[in-house]
Amino acid sequence: MMKYILDTNFFIQAHRSFYPLDVAVGFWESVRLLAVEGKIISIDKVKAEIYKNDDELKHWCELSLPTTFFHSTKNVTEHYSKVINWANSRNDQYTLAAITQFMDMDLADAWLVSYAINTSFTIITQEGSAPESKKSIKIPDVCLVFNVQYFKPIDMFRNLKQTF
Repeated sequence: MMKYILDTNFFIQAHRSFYPLDVAVGFWESVRLLAVEGKIISIDKVKAEIYKNDDELKHWCELSLPTTFFHSTKNVTEHYSKVINWANSRNDQYTLAAITQFMDMDLADAWLVSYAINTSFTIITQEGSAPESKKSIKIPDVCLVFNVQYFKPIDMFRNLKQTF
């Protein structure tokens, strides 16, 4: 069975745009159940990005997700180094600001790809591929380089036959 690792934007965009916590209760209950069943996880860097805002989403995560939902990235440093080295070598394509942002150790993107390489999990992100981009390194483009599968959230829900 395919397992999924969720990007920060899965939560934030859903909460702020598509599925507000007070309206789309079925969506959030589906996320909670998938987390409890171990079909979806995320990483400590995503948690930090979500928890930096003391808002409804942070409180929902604290109350609704299993304590084991956010996995440590301690064991993926070898893969992280490979991902960072790749990004650093792309100075012919990306701006220095784009590379610097992607390489920020506190941000989740490079860590997500590294964790997925290590575990063969499929990344779930709202980001789209932008291979011609100069101003930002997109998760799908890094996934293509490292042979990591990625989907949009709706594709994950379809694969899991999840409705809400």
